[in-house]
Amino acid sequence: MDITQLITDELKRLEESKTYKYETALASPQDGVVRVGARKLVMLASNNYLGMSNHPVVKRAAMEGIKKYGYGVASARFLCGTQTIHRQLEKKISKFVGAEDTILFSSSFAANVGFFAALTNEKLGFETYKDAIYSDRLNHASIIDGQRLCRPEVTDKKIYHHADANHLEQLLEEDKGKDYRLRIIATDGVFSMEGDMAPLHRLAELAKHYNALLFVDDAHGIGVVGKTGRGTAEHFGVLGKVDVLIGTLGKAIGGAAGGFISGSRELVEYLRQKARTYVFSNSLPPSIVTATMAAFDLLMKDKSIVRRLHENTAYFRKEIKGLGFTILEGTHPIVPIMLGEASLAQDMSAALLKEGVYIKGLWFPVVPRGEARLRAQISAALRKSDLDRALDAFGHVGKRLGVI
Repeated sequence: MDITQLITDELKRLEESKTYKYETALASPQDGVVRVGARKLVMLASNNYLGMSNHPVVKRAAMEGIKKYGYGVASARFLCGTQTIHRQLEKKISKFVGAEDTILFSSSFAANVGFFAALTNEKLGFETYKDAIYSDRLNHASIIDGQRLCRPEVTDKKIYHHADANHLEQLLEEDKGKDYRLRIIATDGVFSMEGDMAPLHRLAELAKHYNALLFVDDAHGIGVVGKTGRGTAEHFGVLGKVDVLIGTLGKAIGGAAGGFISGSRELVEYLRQKARTYVFSNSLPPSIVTATMAAFDLLMKDKSIVRRLHENTAYFRKEIKGLGFTILEGTHPIVPIMLGEASLAQDMSAALLKEGVYIKGLWFPVVPRGEARLRAQISAALRKSDLDRALDAFGHVGKRLGVI
């Protein structure tokens, strides 16, 4: 059988099982309300948590970046791809998250993939050694893929129960006598499918006690969680105490592209030399850099943006439960609406689109079997009238499909 037939059969199976991922093209900017064709829909599927993807200040800064620094850099950082604005953004991020230094990547996925191999696959003066990585069971795919690049003969990978600091402590205690060169505790700050948070205060304590590096991917936390939007570390009172902090510029902070790693000066300088996804990739375009700096400035100056996001989230969580839907409890703008079967998630997503709400379903292997869901994502760009319109649609569709 040839490759075309194999692929065709698999695509047919995905369609028949209602697990095929359909793309819906927007005819407008990303915002609280978007346009698909001629219809205006309430957007509940975007990572645009702070409403900055279409913010006039951010757009103006992007255009100024192109005028002053051009469209692209056509180079990696160490060749001729570093402009003064790249350094300025790295300093701004470092100050925001309480770190000594920051290194920019093309995405947070690239940051995660680049980090693990750069650290564990290098001898660093050791002829023979072994490292250990302790990873949360529900960590993001980019963390998992990054760890896959670690050579198995020099890296032990251990999985602890989701957000379970006691199980992690048990694993660390069992390995106490082992002569590991490095111990790395790796976790998401906010888990993107669940909307819950890692217990960073406990993980920070364990990292200190067992002399381990604490690695946190806070892609869904930066700009979103904490009183001033400084992320999961701020929420748990450990800001500045995370050894390796990964963040994205493609979600709350403008929503375009780019990621970063913040940490000690020595770690960041080492990654500039060794992280392959940094050394062998073009640096971020000027428009993204200048727009991102404007987004951070907005976030730091206007405290009402994060407050509005938190208020919208609390309102939607309360009202969707009041309609009779089952959600995963929490406080994050990610609100998983549990449905069970992939086919139901697919049908409900399509029905809501017709009712004026843009939301997507998630199913296995993205989430465990039998835990298919719609993932609502709340934004500061949404008005109360937008949320009420969406809730009305949920009520109609939920009753029609027998969910409530």
